[in-house]
Amino acid sequence: MTPLETFLAPLARLAAKYPDVEGAVVWAEGDDWQAQDDTTEHLDAEEIAFYAEGLLVEGFSLIWQAFAATETPKEPEYVVLMFWQGTAPPPPGPPEGWVVMAQGTWQGGV
Repeated sequence: MTPLETFLAPLARLAAKYPDVEGAVVWAEGDDWQAQDDTTEHLDAEEIAFYAEGLLVEGFSLIWQAFAATETPKEPEYVVLMFWQGTAPPPPGPPEGWVVMAQGTWQGGV
């Protein structure tokens, strides 16, 4: 397995285990994180690792976090993919009422 495949494996396993989980994309804009365009739909579970792989191969860096509601922390409801190039601001913490169940970081380059 390549380092990239090893990094993406937890995302692929998460999607297989929780097929209803959705993905959201966030981009670093200067010192802030900006959500994807509101007109863009969220990623389906099976698209999350594939989407991430395409940008990582292009040299982007990534922090991903799987969030669950605090009242049901056993099952993630969405995965946030935070992409950047160069230097990124620290990732935002989970929104109120949510916990991070799993996460990973890839620092550019394949």
